[in-house]
Parts: sequence; structure tokens; C-alpha cells
Amino acid sequence: MITNANVWHAIDKLAHANHLSCSGMARLAGLDPTTFNPSKRKSKYGQPRWLSFETLAKVLKTTNTSFTEFAKYLDEK
Repeated sequence: MITNANVWHAIDKLAHANHLSCSGMARLAGLDPTTFNPSKRKSKYGQPRWLSFETLAKVLKTTNTSFTEFAKYLDEK
């Protein structure tokens, strides 16, 4: 099952696998460096904040990662 926590964990793992910090990966993808900060993972009301598919697509393109490869990170604990 895909959960918000799994998606954020996968983003962290993807950055690590590419020898990048999350902010470095965001910068390379043309995103604001704070895009993946822990403080941005929930709304100010504590609701989970999901990545947009556009943001995910930019990161996957930048890291030359297929969606299938990314999906493997979703399953990691």
C-alpha cells in the first residue's frame, strides 16, 4: 500500500542513493530547495502533504530514475 510516509521515505532513499541531500536533489530538479524539508511534509494543521506528480516527475528525470525503480523504495521499511 502507498502511504504518505512511504512516499516521503522513498524520496529520502532516492536522494541518498544519488549521493544527494533532499535539498540538493530539489535544486537539481529546478525546485525550491525546501521542497522536501520535513516541515513541508505536513500542513500547518498536521494533515499529510502529498507530493504532486509533477514534482515527482521532475525528480525522477533529474536522477534518471524510472517510476518502477522509485516504486521499489516505496516498499522498503
